[in-house]
Order: sequence, then structure tokens, then C-alpha cells
Amino acid sequence: MANGGIIGPVNKPVVEKVSTFTSSGTVTTQVSNKTVDYLVVAGGGSGGGYYGGGGGAGGLLTSTSLSVAGGTTLTATVGAGGASSTYSSGGVSGNNGANSSLAGSGISTVTATGGGGGGADTKSGGLDGGSGGGGAGSTGNAPAAQSAGCGTPGQGNDGGVGSAAAADYVAGGGGGAGAVGQAGTGSGGGDGGVGVSNSITGTATFYAGGGGGSSEETDSNGDGGNGGGGDGGGNPNAGVAGTANTGGGGGGSNQTQASGAGGSGVVIIKESASASGVWSMQEQLESVDDGIWPKLLISYNLDYLVVAGGGGSGSAKCGYASGGGGAGGYRASGYGPSPLQGSALPFSNLEGGESYVVTVGAGGAGGSSGSHPCKGAAGSNSIFNVCGSAPVKITSNGGGQTEGAGGSGGGGGPGIASGVASGGAGNTPPVSPPQGNSGGSGGHSPGGTASGGGGGATAAGGNGSTGGGGAGAGGAGAPNNIFGDCASYAGGGGGGNNNTNTSGVGGAGGGGQGGRGPQGPSCTAPQAGTANTGGGGGGSYASPPSAGSNGGSGVVIIRGPGDRTFSVTPGSNSVSTHPGGDKLAKFTVSGTLTVT
Repeated sequence: MANGGIIGPVNKPVVEKVSTFTSSGTVTTQVSNKTVDYLVVAGGGSGGGYYGGGGGAGGLLTSTSLSVAGGTTLTATVGAGGASSTYSSGGVSGNNGANSSLAGSGISTVTATGGGGGGADTKSGGLDGGSGGGGAGSTGNAPAAQSAGCGTPGQGNDGGVGSAAAADYVAGGGGGAGAVGQAGTGSGGGDGGVGVSNSITGTATFYAGGGGGSSEETDSNGDGGNGGGGDGGGNPNAGVAGTANTGGGGGGSNQTQASGAGGSGVVIIKESASASGVWSMQEQLESVDDGIWPKLLISYNLDYLVVAGGGGSGSAKCGYASGGGGAGGYRASGYGPSPLQGSALPFSNLEGGESYVVTVGAGGAGGSSGSHPCKGAAGSNSIFNVCGSAPVKITSNGGGQTEGAGGSGGGGGPGIASGVASGGAGNTPPVSPPQGNSGGSGGHSPGGTASGGGGGATAAGGNGSTGGGGAGAGGAGAPNNIFGDCASYAGGGGGGNNNTNTSGVGGAGGGGQGGRGPQGPSCTAPQAGTANTGGGGGGSYASPPSAGSNGGSGVVIIRGPGDRTFSVTPGSNSVSTHPGGDKLAKFTVSGTLTVT
């Protein structure tokens, strides 16, 4: 017997009818029809102006089995694309697209959410929407990675983050209905996420592609996603608009050019030739292949460890020995010391899976021994971008450089008499539970020698001794067993010392040992914080002045139930299974986690 037969009674067909709305309007269904198919696509977001991220695609909703009474008047509202943004001081974020909807008597209104606008320079990151806008590229005003906007579950995907390297000036692509936007990298602006193919008109057509991120260079801008996404602008070109009636996101602009406007949405209604709504097996198979068969919601919890990059220490060019760098901010749910634990994150996603964007912060650079300013650089933020029904970004803030505030604060330098520097404040900006502690103060002595240690996740940095004694130790980090190895993270860097007295030891969790000067039989160079721990860099010494040390890079670890499948990009990140059966994803560089 051949496959593909009719399940249930065979019904006489009625005429198939397709109504395409490129602007708002109404249609009355055939009296004999009981179900309709629909495709509702919202307007795409515009790209950001000035190192702008790509606009997110408009939200996309589709169904092949909407029940209607015969002769029902259906109202289609088609959302406009977000208006283009132009340059002004500090940049202008892109604009969200407008919602599209399908309404009528006896049915629940179907509303697709407009795409999120792209981020720009010092403004907020990409905006949330049907698909999220891409984050802006780094500039001298905003050297940290700009976060991406969240997509709406079941309608679209997240945007890509902007590059964390200030010299790159490249932005992330906007999310598309079929994939997340790509992150901006040193090689160019991120491409917009691809859209989704749909054959409701009888011809397979892509809709809702994300806009490409901008770039400093003409030939390295991000491409728009398949489905109407506009290309990002490369200096000096403007961003390209999203294609009309596709919901494509607009491309981000570089420098003073205008960004691309978002493409308008579309509403398409198909009255099926099957009057009764009885499905053949062949129709079901085709719907599954097209990705339009209704999917179940799957619920699960994810635990996280998010540690930012540690702060760098200053060089002794600033005067005397320098304080240690503060540890990167520490945020976790479970598997660590109880006072620091937040709650696991609940999710309820379509069975086809959900993707989450992860940013791993770089450690701050140590100060140069030959120039001012010489207090080193703060670490960069690490982010777990959670875009569920209630979007939230778990952000750990970079550790403070010498004397600077951050996730944990950097240690203060020593001085003569009372002229000492206090340590930088920890838990900046404040979160609960707190993400770190303050750095220790420098000691005062006739020679101005002993500096304070950087703060750590569980303890403040030690103060430098007065009277020419030892430097302060880095604050202790926090042990965490989320990966099954009970490693410690986010230790502060030890303070530096000019003379033969003890330099500060680094805090447990990757903090670097402080340097000790050459005024005796031996000297020790300051040690960098350990990579992928968020440890602060050890403080420097003077006579002669030494350079500061770098903070350690951050890390993000996600743990979920064993019946889920984890996959990550890029391949330098890893996926494994805990001996207890849970799935693990470890990010040592920025990337994407997909849970199915």
C-alpha cells in the first residue's frame, strides 16, 4: 500500500486562495472554508548610526491550521520598518520596526513583534525585538563589547555582540528568524542572521533576515542575512536598507553615514483547498520539512558561572610600586559558596531549540613602564545573554585596574607620610548577590614602597604595610564545582613592593603575584592573572620602574539537564557531559550556545 493516504473522510476540495498584504487591509474567507494558513512578518529594525550594529529582523509567525468560521472578515496590519538613524555625538541607536498582526472575529489576534534596532557607539547595546539588534563596534568612547538585543521566543533570534577590541571598530549583525546574528570580529562586521524560507505563496521565499554590522573598512562590513537583510556600511558607505515586505533588518552605518532603514513587513493568508481541515500524511510531512508544524514547549533550568576579565596593574612610572589589579566580577548559580549564589535560570522553549549569546571578557592590559597614563586597564565584562520570555543579561563586570573600581576593585599604591591611595570599590555597578570586593590601600612609609592587593570574589585586597613592610595580598576568589573540578575563580592580584620585603601573593582563583624590587639579592617580576579565571594582575615595583601585568581573561560555564543537547560556536569552546549526567558548555572565548 502506498504511503500518504488520507486520514479520515475524503472531502470535496474548494478553490485555493492566497491573499498577500503589503499594506494593511481586509479579506473575507470563503463560506465553505474552516481553516486558513498564514504568514505574519513584522517590520525590521534599522541599523545603528556610528559604528552601528545591524537591525534585527521583524518577528515571524506562521501556521497551517488556524480555525475560522466560513465568511469571516480577517484584518491584516502590516508593520513599517524602523526609520534610518544618522550620526550625532555618541551615535544614535537604530529604531525598532512596527508590529504586524492578523485579527478577526472568533480568533486570537496573531501579533509579530517589530525587529530591534542596532546599537551605536556609547549608547545602549542592540535593542530587543522580534529578532534582536546587533551590538555596536568598540570605539575609544566605548572600549568594551556592546551587548546584543534579545529576540522574541518563537519569532526570531538574538543579535550578535560588537567587537571587544577598541581598534576593530566592527559591530555585530542583527538576528534573523532562522539564526542569531554573527558577532563582530577583528576580520569584519558580523553578518545578519539568516531568515526562514516559506512556500505559502507557492514559491519558496526567504523572509526576516537580519541586517549586517558596520565596519571601519569598506570591504569588511557584515552582509545582510538571506531574507531581506541589508548590508552593513563600511567607511565611508551608508548602511543598506532592509528589503520591503520581507521584514529584513537594516544595515548598521560607519562613522557619519546614515544607517539602513528596516524593511516593511508582510501578511499572507492562504485558504486551503481542503474544506474540512483533514490532513493527509503527505501534508504533515511537508509541514515538518518546511519547519511550520506546531512544536511543543520544552521546560528546563540552566545553571551558570559568569566571570569577567581581571584588571591590569599599573606601572611604577606613576611613582612607586603599584597596587594589584582587581578580579573580574563573579556571578554564579549553585556549586559555590552560598552567600554568592543566585538562582538557576528557567526556560520554556520550542522543541526545535534555542540559542544564547555568550561574551567572555578579556583581561585588562598592564600599564606601560614608559608612558602615562600608567595605572593599567580595567578588565572587560562577561555576559550570558538570556533571551527567554523574560529577557535578562547575566553580566559580570570587569575587574578594576590599580586604584580603579570594578567587579572587584584594584589595590591602591603606596605613598610617603599620609599620601597613600585607597583601593578601588568592588561590586561596581552593584548587583545582588555581590560580584566582588574592594581593593586594599597602599601603606605609607619613608620610601613609599608597599602597595595594596586587588579585591577578590570572597575577600577584599590586603592593605600595604606601613614603615616599609610587606605589600597586601590579593583578595581570595571563590571555589566553584559547576564543572566538576572545584576550581577557584576571581582572585585579586597581589600588591607590588619596591624593596626586599615581601610582595603580595595573588588571591586564590588566578590572582597574579606582585613584583618585588631589585634593592636586595633578588627581585621578582609581577605576574599576570591566570587566563580564564578572571584573576587580577600582580602589582609592579619601582627603582627601576617595571611595567604592570595583565589581568586574566574571564570564563563562562553553563550546566543543564542530561536530556538536553548542547552545541557551541566557535569550536575552541567545549561541550562535555558531567559524570552525573548533566550537560556542560565551557566558553573560553565569546560564542553561542544552542540547547535542543
